[in-house]
Amino acid sequence: MISKDEVFPIGQIIKPHGVHGEMSFAFTSDVFDSEDVPYFVFEIQGILVPFYITEYRFKTNATALVKLDDITTDEQARPFSGLTIYVSNEFLEKVEDAEIELDYFVGFQLIDENAGTLGLIKEVDQTTENALFVIDKSNDELLIPVGDDYIQNIDHKKKIIQVRLPEGLLDL
Repeated sequence: MISKDEVFPIGQIIKPHGVHGEMSFAFTSDVFDSEDVPYFVFEIQGILVPFYITEYRFKTNATALVKLDDITTDEQARPFSGLTIYVSNEFLEKVEDAEIELDYFVGFQLIDENAGTLGLIKEVDQTTENALFVIDKSNDELLIPVGDDYIQNIDHKKKIIQVRLPEGLLDL
């Protein structure tokens, strides 16, 4: 059985395309093309299920069409609408960190070079112009800007993000 920590999100099914089971999808990473990913994983009724890719073709630089094994009709494709597309972590090294959806980092430990362990990321607030990691701190929340300038290293296996925050940011 596949667990959530064995996969990472790369996109979402938009809707069926045509009557033969083909589906349009939006993606944040084209790792499926550059690494010959054999299957996509979808969460169906709480269970992560792999579906082998029969074929795909690009529509734009952020959308494509996919045909999955055993999905041959519009009726079979329709329930996939809105589902997140996951790929096995074995391809994670090949993906630029900028291509990973920010919600993937929920559950990662955030460690500052100077202040030490800041805590677990409980959510990513993307409602502001700059995304923020939200960390629980004893009856309070710590908001840390998500930015390449601060992130020093990401260890996907250990789920740790090492940052170097500007002096005084933690005092706000």
